[in-house]
Amino acid sequence: MKITRRIFALLVFALPVVLFSLAGRRPPAARHAYLVLVGTYTNKTQSKGIYAFSYDAETGKLTPQGLAAETPDPSFVAIQPSGQYAYAVNETGEQSTVSAFRLEAHSGKLTLLNQLPALGRDPCYVTFDRTGKFVLVANYTSGTVAVFPILADGKLGAHTALLADLGTLGPNKERQEGPHAHWIAVSTNNRSVYVADLGLDRVLVYKFDAAQGTLTRAEANSSATGATSAKPKDLFSAILSPGTGPRHVAFSHDGNFMYVLGEMSSTVTVFAGDGRQTYRPQQTISTLPAGFSGRNDSAEIALHPNGKWLYASNRGNDTIAVFAVDPGKGTLRLLETVPTGGQEPRHFAIDPAGNYLLAENQHSDTIATFRINAESGRLTATGDVAEVPSPVCLAFDLAQ
Repeated sequence: MKITRRIFALLVFALPVVLFSLAGRRPPAARHAYLVLVGTYTNKTQSKGIYAFSYDAETGKLTPQGLAAETPDPSFVAIQPSGQYAYAVNETGEQSTVSAFRLEAHSGKLTLLNQLPALGRDPCYVTFDRTGKFVLVANYTSGTVAVFPILADGKLGAHTALLADLGTLGPNKERQEGPHAHWIAVSTNNRSVYVADLGLDRVLVYKFDAAQGTLTRAEANSSATGATSAKPKDLFSAILSPGTGPRHVAFSHDGNFMYVLGEMSSTVTVFAGDGRQTYRPQQTISTLPAGFSGRNDSAEIALHPNGKWLYASNRGNDTIAVFAVDPGKGTLRLLETVPTGGQEPRHFAIDPAGNYLLAENQHSDTIATFRINAESGRLTATGDVAEVPSPVCLAFDLAQ
């Protein structure tokens, strides 16, 4: 039976609507704007705390909305998945704290709910468990990690976990004189917590009880429930080359590969997982262009939403390194290093659609926007530069 072109066209255009109707769903609406919060350093800078911006998803442009909250040295900020609350670590030495805020999505204003001791010196990373019911904090100088419950009103409750990182120290006597927890995140199944410790040259693995918010040390080659007396060498961890100084970590979407950024070595180490929290190194690759010999400290790492490209920032070389990801092996190939147009890109963030990368130049008081090529993953500066004093963290509100 022949089908006329007109009937064929009707079928083609009607079919998606029919399928969505059968599934009881409508096509998702396109997002055009997001609220963005920017954490800063306030000590010896012009900054007052956390700043709010409106982000145009079509152009990648940031528009300032002013000071969201006055708070000391909010070096890392995280917005709860519900969008109702935001949490920041205040990196202020012995007096370091964790702050809970109510978030007004339209204005970006933050109202302080409460503030608790961070239970360690100089917290530098904050995140949530997969349920959004607990806040996890990495304390850099003291080398400890802590977990706080989020109460019904958004306030932080008394801590449910506090552990000190254990392991053999790295060879750098100045930077690795003790454990230095620099990053913390939960696994996709919410049963494990990963901690990148710069001082130990390890990514540690802790067991996480999502009902109680507790952490225990996970022993390698043992069925034990996680005794705190386990020897460092027997703990589950991914071990880096001596002097790497692991800072931040990114995982492939399927969890099969772990990418560890070495701050001190300016490298990315690729680990392959075996499904049992054990990782074996596959590759170590430099984040720097050939021939560079100056001072450099790598800072941030992120995988593109499509999983095809990986990005890392260099402080000193002041660039973003762009890598292509081998889909089967997980290994990396350096495509380019792109100047950020400023000094010390401590952090960067890829927008939710994967169209733009926003790099925060801490010592230049700017956030520069780069378009991500949809075919190659390479970066091109858009020319849009937002001004904010000493930016060190950028978070998108995904709940709007």
